Amino acid sequence: MRWIRFTSSGSAPRLGVLIGDDVHVSAESRSIVELLREHALDDAGTQATANPVDVIPIAAVDLLAPITHPPSIRDFMAFEQHVDGVSRLVNGTADVPDVWYSQPLFYFSNPTAVIGPHDDVAMPPGCSVFDFELEVAAVVGTGGGDLTLDEAEEAVAGYLIMNDWSARDLQFAEMRGPLGPCKGKDSAITLGPWFVTSDELAASRSRLSFDLGLSVWVNDELLGTDRLDNMGWSFPEMVAYASRGTRVEAGDVFGSGTCGDGCLAELWGRRGRDAHSSLRPGDVVRMAVDGLGEIRNRVVASKPIRQPLAPRIRHS
Repeated sequence: MRWIRFTSSGSAPRLGVLIGDDVHVSAESRSIVELLREHALDDAGTQATANPVDVIPIAAVDLLAPITHPPSIRDFMAFEQHVDGVSRLVNGTADVPDVWYSQPLFYFSNPTAVIGPHDDVAMPPGCSVFDFELEVAAVVGTGGGDLTLDEAEEAVAGYLIMNDWSARDLQFAEMRGPLGPCKGKDSAITLGPWFVTSDELAASRSRLSFDLGLSVWVNDELLGTDRLDNMGWSFPEMVAYASRGTRVEAGDVFGSGTCGDGCLAELWGRRGRDAHSSLRPGDVVRMAVDGLGEIRNRVVASKPIRQPLAPRIRHS
C-alpha cells in the first residue's frame, strides 16, 4: 500500500491510501508511527481500501510528511561511490576508510526536523553552503533488540524518499572536532511523498536492495542519477547492526545515506567547486525514485542567528 498524510480544503491532517490517482481516506486518527507500534497498519489499510471515509483525487490534496516525529532517525553511508566522492572534496584524495567495509556507519539525526514533500526548506542560520542529499529511508514496523538479519528484514515495514539537507560549511567545520555532524545536519529532513509498504517493492528485489532508479534535479537541471541496488550495505544489515546491544523501535527511520551522484559535495569532489553553485534561496530541488514517487522543495532564506555565542579562550 501507499500511505499518505494530507490536508484537503483546510481540513486537519488525515491519512489515506493512494490507489491509482485517488486517495481513499482513512477513518484513523492515529499516526502511521502509532499504527505501526500497535501492529494496526494492515488492518487500517484494508479498512480504508474497502470502506473509505471519502475518495479524493490526489491532485486535490496537499501532501504532508507521512512519517512525523519518529522515535529516532539514523542516517547511514551505504553507497561507496558517495563516500569516495566526498573524501575527494574533504581530503583531496579518494580514500574510503577501512572501517566502512567492516561495518555500516551511521549518525543520529533530528526527529523534529522532518518536513513534507513539498514544503519550503529554510537554509540554516549561519549557513552559506547549502546542499541536498538524495536517499531512500526504511521505516521499522516491529521493534526488537539484537536482531538477526532475517528478523531485521521482517522488521522493515516500508520505504520512502529522504532528502537529508546539509549545511556543508557548518558541517565540515564542526566535524574537525572530531566528533560528528551536529548543526550542519539537523535543520531539515524531507520525507515523502508517501510511505510504501515493503510488499509493494518485493518484485524489485535485487542484490542487497531493490532495482530502483534515483534521480535529482536542481531548477530542472538533472544533476545526479544512481540505482538503489548499488548500496554496499542492505537495510536489514543496518537494522540488525543498529539493534546490537540495544533496541530499535516501531517508527524508527533508517536513511540509506546519499546515493552516488546524489549531492553537490560529491560533484565538487570529482569536478571542483566551480562545477555547480551551492543552493540559494529560490532554488527548487526535485527528487524521484522508481516506485516511491517524487518530492520537490524550494529553498528559502535562513533566519538570522538571534544571539551568537562568544568563542572560548584557548588555555593550552
